[in-house]
Amino acid sequence: MFRTTDTVLIAVMVAAAAYTYQVKRGAEDQLDAINHMKTQIRLEGETIDLLKADWSLLSRPGRLQKLVDVYSDQLQLKPVEANQIVTLDDLPMRPPSPPGDGTTVARNGTDKIVTGGVKP
Repeated sequence: MFRTTDTVLIAVMVAAAAYTYQVKRGAEDQLDAINHMKTQIRLEGETIDLLKADWSLLSRPGRLQKLVDVYSDQLQLKPVEANQIVTLDDLPMRPPSPPGDGTTVARNGTDKIVTGGVKP
């Protein structure tokens, strides 16, 4: 009734249909993943916008001044003095990196610690 070629062609068509369905299903899964990621990105953007709005409300100068007035005893803030502001040329150069990973220098105690905040 069926010839061998008919059977082979039917098998090839069934295999092609199965492969096409598999590819279609994979593409739909990828599209779902992309849509899910787009939703997450949109939600993250909305969260960032909300956090920026919160930050701008929290960092208003009037609000900060009220907080400084309330907590001035605890904060002990002082105005910035002119000698605290320097140019980039006034800053000391970065010291050279220690040889190796620095453990030998630390172990020997030969590391000369120099900071700008501590006067000798």
